[in-house]
Parts: sequence; C-alpha cells; structure tokens
Amino acid sequence: MSDGVAARPVPGRREIAGLVERGPTLWEIPSSTRPDMRVPAYLIADRGLIRGLRDDLALWQLANVTTLPGMIGVVAMPDVHQGYGFPVGTVAASALPDGVISPGGVGYDINCGVRLLTLGLAASELGAAREQLMSAIARTVPTGTGRGGPLRLDRTALQRVLGSGAAAVVAMGLGRDDDLRHTESGGQLAGADPAGVSERALLRGTDQLGTLGAGNHFLELQVVERIVDAGAATAFGLREGELCILIHTGSRGLGHQVCTDHVRIMEQRRISRGERLVDRQLACAPADSPEGAAYLGAMAAAANFAWANRQVIAHRVRSAVASVLGPAHGAQVRQVYDVAHNIAKPETHDGRRLLVHRKGATRAFGPARADELPADHAVTGQAVFVPGSMGTASWVLRGRDTAPGLAFASACHGAGRQMSRTESKRRIAGDALRSELSRRDVLVLCRSDAELAEEAPSAYRDVDAVVAIVDRAGLASRVARLVPLAVLKG
Repeated sequence: MSDGVAARPVPGRREIAGLVERGPTLWEIPSSTRPDMRVPAYLIADRGLIRGLRDDLALWQLANVTTLPGMIGVVAMPDVHQGYGFPVGTVAASALPDGVISPGGVGYDINCGVRLLTLGLAASELGAAREQLMSAIARTVPTGTGRGGPLRLDRTALQRVLGSGAAAVVAMGLGRDDDLRHTESGGQLAGADPAGVSERALLRGTDQLGTLGAGNHFLELQVVERIVDAGAATAFGLREGELCILIHTGSRGLGHQVCTDHVRIMEQRRISRGERLVDRQLACAPADSPEGAAYLGAMAAAANFAWANRQVIAHRVRSAVASVLGPAHGAQVRQVYDVAHNIAKPETHDGRRLLVHRKGATRAFGPARADELPADHAVTGQAVFVPGSMGTASWVLRGRDTAPGLAFASACHGAGRQMSRTESKRRIAGDALRSELSRRDVLVLCRSDAELAEEAPSAYRDVDAVVAIVDRAGLASRVARLVPLAVLKG
C-alpha cells in the first residue's frame, strides 16, 4: 500500500495516541508527531466519534497528507473514513502557484455532488401517485454500474459539455438558466481542458449523461419534516411538509478514467525522478508543473461533465413530474442548489491564493462571500446538503462566516461510513433490508439486493449526530431536516 515511512506507528493506526483535544469539537495531530509532517492535521469531532475511529486508518492517512509539498492546512470532517490516499471527508489546502495537486485529494468520482429540487407540492397532495412518479423517474434515469442512457453525444457536443458544463446542456433545452444560477460555480469549473481527457475516458462518457450509476449514488423523494431556521428555509424556498428530490451522483466512468489516467502519469513521474512519498496513493505534482496543469485541466472537464449529468437528471425529473401530475406541476419544480463534494478549486482565503482539495467535503460559503452565491443565498449563506442513507434523514444547512479559517469554508458531505461495503454485505441481508424499509413506508427501487445491503443505513454513522458536530463547530448551521419517502438506487 505504501513506501517510505508509512510503516511507522502513527495516530489512527489501530490507536489514537497523540491526538490532542483543542476544544469540544476540535482535535489536533500535532506536527511534532512525525518529523515529516509539514503542518498539524485537525479533526472536527466529538469524543464519541473519536472512539469510533480506533480501527479506521483515516487518521493515519490524514497525517500522511500533511507531508505533501506546499500543504498549509489539513482538516477532517466528522464523516471522515478511510479512502484512497486521502481519507474521505478531508479538506486540504496547498499554496499556489507551486503547491501540489493530488488526484487522491479529489477522488475517483470527480465532482460527485448533490442537487436538491423542490416540487412545490405537499406530501399529502401526492398521495397514491408516489409509486407512479418514482416509476416514471426510474424509466428515464438509468441506474447501475457502467449503464448508459438514451442521450448519446457526438464528439463535438461532448467537448462542449467538458468545456462549459451544465450550461452546455441547458443550451440543448435540458434545463433553465435559473438552474445555473443555483449551481456552485454556475455549473462550470474554469480552466477545463477537454484535450487532456483521454480517448478511453471520452468513450466511457459518450452515453452516460443523465445516468445515476451505482454504489452510494441515489435519487430520493423526500419530505421536509422539520424547519430549524425559518429565515434560511424561506430564502431557500423550503416549506414544512413539502416534497423534494435529492440527486446524488457524479462524473460516472469519464471521471473515474480521468483519475486513473493521471494517477498513472504522476506515479511514473515520481518513479522517474526518484521521489519518495509516505504512501504511493498520494501521487501528486506541483500545480504549475506540466503534470499538475494537465490533471487540473482534465479534472475541471470531468467536473463539468458531472454538473451536466446532474442537470440532465434534474430535467428528466421535471419531465416525469409533468407526465404524472401535469405540466403545471412540472413547471414549478425548482432547484434549491447544487454542490460538489469531490473537487479541487483555486480559492482565496485570508488573502492567500490556495488550491483547496475537498474530498468528501462540501463548500460552505457564508454571507461574506455573497458575490459568489445566488442572490437568495446572499444573506443566509450558501445552501449545504448532507444526505443520509435510505431510511435515514438528510439535512439542509447554510454556510457560515465562522468556517473559513481552519476548514477553508467547508462542511461535511454525509454521515460517513462506519462499515465497509464488504462488511455491510456480509452482515446485512438485502432482502431483509428491503422489507424493513417497506415496513417504514420507504419505497425502494433497486434491482440488486447486494447493492442495497452495501448502502444500508447501519453501514453509516448517525447523520443527526454528525450534523450536530458541524453546527457546534461553526462550520454550517442546520436549516431543515428531510426524511425519505422513496429511493432509486443502481
């Protein structure tokens, strides 16, 4: 798995010695813990969560990230768990122009993210049409590993999507300009270089716009169960009892291939130059190097593909609502926001130009950055989404201006796994889980019981507890709690 100093006992490798409690929700792995750490690593957590990390390699990986050249800050969210190189749930900032970019700090599912739509309809008004609506959505939103859809792009159209993101598919008539205003970065990451996307990646993406994929990706019909912050809920257009659709997916096979290609390139560079890393999975390059610039351009193109993917799915949800409930209902489906949680972006924090890696973490800009937010989020701060897992709640939060310092204006992206997919399938029977969700009146559309077991609610931490830590830490404030009525999974 690793070379160099990775075999040394460090915090988080089967024990938590060396962690220093700095406050009720803040823990530190001091830079003095190891001679190769450039900066301390921090963890947003409480004592209960810390105890649960004893058998997870996340803290060991977190300490490893601090050894990368140019790193000025590394912090883990309360949903942190072991990942590829970087733990999932990590925010890491390197100083531009020559600080590193690491594909492991973005992940294989580039710009996996969440989009929330409101239907303008109370749950009581939907009634018996729930199953009909979800079936209509399932017919138009393909799911499953490697599964393509009816929208096939020629090379010219695909290049436009990679360069312009969601705007390219809105121009095809698959959405509205207001969707773009309510998407992080307008649904387009600057600096995209479609020419840096390999032929293999292009082939994998040709027919995958408008598809959900598999794994932890899902589309949920939810109801706003409880409003916590009435002012922010009003700004976001959320009302108690109203129906919502939450879409969670990313860049599909195209993004995975981009990551695979550039990890290989950076690893070959490292070997040819005789450079050593504490973990081979931390392959990286200076952002201003040829390899770094090539990855950033291809990563931005994949991120644009992901925004376009969620845009097409949102358009198909509107069409399904219109077909089942009538055109007037389809027209009132409105986008609250769309946020990325696997991405690296140049941002300015405390006057410094940084490259902020967010792997399993969500941007959470407060009102001080109103010029980068839609007008209806300017006073409250940006909408942040923390999805649960089938049968558990999801949360809408708002960004706060107290978050920028330590966390680089970031919050968590989910509840966080506490059981691997393999362990989850071993311990949980998918058919029994399906029956249990049915008893709780959650409609499940998933062809595979094995896939269902992988994403069982018990495989994840308590989302309410995780969100409470984020709130107490001042990263983002709770706005509304949403509970599932139906879920579509690959």
